[in-house]
Amino acid sequence: MRILHTSDWHIGRTFHGHSTLVALGEVLSAMVEQVRENHVDVVIVAGDVFDSATPAGPAYTLLGDTLVGLHEAGARVIVTSGNHDSAARLGFQARLLRDGIHVLTDPLAIGDPIVVDDADGAVHFYGIPYLEPAIVRRHWPDAPLRSQAQTMAHAMGLVREAMEENPRRSVAIAHCFAAGVEATDGLEREVRQGGLDVVPLSVFDGLDYVALGHIHGRQKLTERVRYAGAPLHYSFGEQHKERGSWLIDLGPSGELQARWLPLPVPRRLVTLTAPLDEILSEENIREHVDDWVCAVYTDTLPQTEPMRRLKERFPFCAMVQHAPAVTAAQDERSYAMRLSTAATDAERIEAFLGHVRGGEGPSDRESELIGDVLDERVAAEAVA
Repeated sequence: MRILHTSDWHIGRTFHGHSTLVALGEVLSAMVEQVRENHVDVVIVAGDVFDSATPAGPAYTLLGDTLVGLHEAGARVIVTSGNHDSAARLGFQARLLRDGIHVLTDPLAIGDPIVVDDADGAVHFYGIPYLEPAIVRRHWPDAPLRSQAQTMAHAMGLVREAMEENPRRSVAIAHCFAAGVEATDGLEREVRQGGLDVVPLSVFDGLDYVALGHIHGRQKLTERVRYAGAPLHYSFGEQHKERGSWLIDLGPSGELQARWLPLPVPRRLVTLTAPLDEILSEENIREHVDDWVCAVYTDTLPQTEPMRRLKERFPFCAMVQHAPAVTAAQDERSYAMRLSTAATDAERIEAFLGHVRGGEGPSDRESELIGDVLDERVAAEAVA
């Protein structure tokens, strides 16, 4: 059986204030063609279908069009909910979907697999929606569900009970933070408290394949436990991570072969780090005028209207940061203390400049100008 493992579509997410709906639609259309060209039997979407619990109308349209497209390309589709999704909103139309498209959001149905047959028999797909311990413990009051690890272990216990009653090739779909991976800084919403909510890999032992979601970069934790990552870049921290899906061939006895299918990147992401004038060089403009740009300028002092200047040359500049290459030594005294010990107006101005410019006092030329202005003031007061 041939399975395509994808996750974390985050339909409706913005990128630094810009809609990603058109770009994501382009990528998901390419995925549909991959399903058709590779004769995929089952497509798995492992959670975070939407970016918000209250997605706007166009997000539903894109989801519906994509699910129908995948099914018409010849695949059964199995979708589970993630921590960004509202299980109720994602699952409300599950019974209305055409045969062959399954949206699994009910914790009480974890032990009821979706059964897909091939020439070698049945494969059981167990969908585990994102399980928030505080919400789902009411379903299993006798189980100690205080962490993601405990909750996922309980869910996998239900899966194993079903596997024992009806042993078949088995695939689990889950949305969690598994041991052994690193999240992208500032991107994946926390589903852990300290280290307690990291799910041990041993929880997933015994399955022929485990399709995980939540981490936005592809990860192979074991041969049979993998993250596919997101199909679109949603952060500059992801810019060097490939976008794509895992193509899994599951043999008649559970033997497994995995191949990475890359997806197109509608607009590249690039981080340019240099003094502002160098970032604005003609060479950079020629190379990156059509890219999403994060500009990190290293000038010692903040520059005037850097974003305006950057967007004039890079229409898709989305982010600007000031990171001085040389940082002035910081005076450990407070600003108030420095003012109180300043004996002259020149020293007071120097303290102020150092306070607002990250420790950078006046340059030699600025000191000359300050001296000239103060001298003019003294002369004017003397005449008055």
